[in-house]
This record gives sequence, structure tokens and C-alpha cells, in this order.
Amino acid sequence: MAEAADFQGMSPSPARRWLRRTGTLLAGAPLLAGVLQLPSSPAAHAAQTAAVADATGSGTVDISLDSLTPSAPTEGDTITVSGSVTNKGKQTVTGAHVGLRVGPTLQGRVAIDDAAKRTGFQLGPDPLEVGGKYVEKFSKLAAGVSRHFSISVPVKDLNLDSDGVYQLGVSLTGQTAAQPWDQVLGIKRTFLPWQPAGADTKTKTTYLWPLISTVHLRAETGSDAQQTPVFQNDDLAKEISPGGRLDQLLSLGSDLDVTWVLDPDLLASVDAMTRNYQIKNGDTTTAGKNQAVAKAWLDKLEKTVADKEKDVVALPFADPDLASLAHNGKDVTGSLSHLKDATTVASSTVQTILHVKPTTDFAWPAEGAVDPSIVKVATSAGADKVIARSDSLRETGGLTYTPTAGRPHGGGPPAGGAGSRRGTPVGGGQGKADHTNRPEPEIMGPG
Repeated sequence: MAEAADFQGMSPSPARRWLRRTGTLLAGAPLLAGVLQLPSSPAAHAAQTAAVADATGSGTVDISLDSLTPSAPTEGDTITVSGSVTNKGKQTVTGAHVGLRVGPTLQGRVAIDDAAKRTGFQLGPDPLEVGGKYVEKFSKLAAGVSRHFSISVPVKDLNLDSDGVYQLGVSLTGQTAAQPWDQVLGIKRTFLPWQPAGADTKTKTTYLWPLISTVHLRAETGSDAQQTPVFQNDDLAKEISPGGRLDQLLSLGSDLDVTWVLDPDLLASVDAMTRNYQIKNGDTTTAGKNQAVAKAWLDKLEKTVADKEKDVVALPFADPDLASLAHNGKDVTGSLSHLKDATTVASSTVQTILHVKPTTDFAWPAEGAVDPSIVKVATSAGADKVIARSDSLRETGGLTYTPTAGRPHGGGPPAGGAGSRRGTPVGGGQGKADHTNRPEPEIMGPG
């Protein structure tokens, strides 16, 4: 079914019409712990695979970071780094302390990527500790034990110089009985943006916050006079119930300044649940009982998007797969006209259920992948803006940064380039639904 544009370096999209869309966060980078060098001996390798406690060197202690505030400090700020250290070795670590290592300035994406990939402590690339009173000490750290730390440092004592992104390392230095001298036993790296002067022009960004699910209604109704809608199963009720995936997305997004991206089919399905409905169970049907859950979820969504017409986007009804249609469906009689109808129905559905008029001139192809045929299909449905991944828009000028998101694509409409590197703005199980290949919230610049 679905096949996203096949570009070098991009994997095809899954064969589903409710395809996951991925993007990136403009801020933040992977926080990578030092990894262990595996011994060459097969026997030792097997033993080490079975017991992480064999860790040695700068992989002896695992460091995880919980928070860095503020993430982009200004003059006069004090940054606070907190997290935990865990002794993965077999011996107790003594005389230990956690300290910060700031620098050097990283010039461009290549340098940031290289720093993110580096493993273990490396003298030179990893600078000296800030030191002084800005450490947290542990007299001993027994094997397998974890301890929390929190270090606060005034920005003026970090010796930051020119604008840029600085490497920020958090390391644990200590001793073991086998090696009774101070050495770095663990390190974790992250990044600290620094710009002492205010920006002349601030970049405007928005989170695209999708509420999208699989198709739940069957192409049939009950045999009664009311033509009661029939659902394939009761999975949608689980998603919108307290703690469910869609309930969590709505709860998180309601407190954020985001752009809501809605599949009208989802709204219509939940709306159908607010009245009598049936659930298919083999050759029989049973009465649905989650009307109250459906009403509560829709009421919360309606209150959240009230008076936010500019921040509500409606995708074509049932989120059709533009790539599949562009590559395999254009020769099917009436396919493009049906796509246009899906956009028209989208607007009326959102207005009827949420009482807000959405924007319908956006297209969001699977995986954000575009090529001329996908853009042509998207515009046939009325879209004049296409949300695309940055690696769909090849930069030939050798830039080390993502240019302004609104970029021309051939002779077609502007494409808003969300970065191809993916972040996870919501944690826990939000990005790991096992029953549907759902989209993640995604950040996008001006366009």
C-alpha cells in the first residue's frame, strides 16, 4: 500500500494509511554514555555479556542526566545539572566526585555529531573539570549502587566565550582497590547553547501535535432503524480512556502552545461513540458502553481548541496515504476527486464536532517524504503547504545548518522542512504504542 518517496538515506514508509510521521526537535541532542570496550577473548566476551558488572575504565560508572536547567542560559543565570550515577563495576569506588567539563565550542552539525558519537573519556576532546566547589562528592559507591547528584554553577564561572553550542560533560572521578589512583570512571555528554546577546530575529517554531488513530468504524451499520454504527473492536475506547494514548496526548497538549493536527475520521468515530453503538465480536455484536468516556474526551478537546482557529489543522478525512496514491493510485478513476472530497468533508466534520473552523491547506505525506508526484497529488486536494522532512529537500550549498523552513520545491508550493533527526518531546510509552503506527509530535520552523 503505502510507499513514501524513495530517497537515498530514507527508508520507505510503513504500509498503512495512518502512517507515522517523524521529525525532529530543533533543540537537544542525544545524551550518550561511555560504552564498554569488549575484550577479544570469546570466553571473556561471553562473561561480560552476561554480567554488566565487569565494566572497567571510563565505562565503570554509568551516568544518566535527568535535567539541565536552563537549557539555554543567558548572562546572570545559574545552570543546574542533575542525574544519577550507578557503579556497574565489581569493586567499590572510593573518593569519588561528580564534576562538569565545559567546552570546546562545537562548530556546526558535523562537530556536534562527532561529539555525540564519542564514547568513553578522551583527554583533549574532554576538557578539564570546572572544579572548585562545583562538584558533588561520594566517599564510596558500592558495586551496583546508584546515587543521585545535583550540581549548580553560575554561568560566569563556566568561562563561556563566543556564541555557539558548547560540549557539556558530566564525569565521575574516583578510585578502585585494583587501581588506587584518581581516574575518570564514567562520563556523559550533552550540549549547552550559549548566546550572551539577544537575537536580532528570533526563530518562530511550532509543535505539530497530531491526534490520529487507525480506522475503527466498520463499513456497516446495525440493522435497526437508527442504523447504529458498528466498531471493529473497543480499542478506541481504550485510547481515549484516562491513561490511554490519545487521552495522554490531549492532556499534555492542552497545557502547551501547539498546533493541533486532527484526523476528522477520529473525531467522527469518537462522536459516534457518544451515542448508541455496537462492537463486532465474531459473528455477533454487543452494545458499546463507553459513551461517557467519549463525551468527556471530546468535551476536553473542544475546550482546548476553542478560539484557536489558526492553530487547528485538519488533514483529509481518514488521513489518506498521499505517497501510495501518487505512485500507484492516480490511474484509478476518480481517485484524486475523492481526495478533494476528503478535504472538504474534513473541514465540515471538525466544525460540526468541535465548533472551530480548521485550516485545510496543509498536506503531511508519510514520513515527511516528498517528491514531485506527491506534491502534485497534495495540491490536487487543495493543499498549498507541504510538511516535509529536511532530507527530502536536498541542500546543495553545503550548509551546516537547516535553512529557513519555508523552502521552494520545484515549481510547487513551499515545503515546511521539519528536521530529519528525531527527538522525543513526550516520554514514557507515548512513542511506543504497540497497536498502531501512530505519529509523534513534531517541531517545525517558519514556512
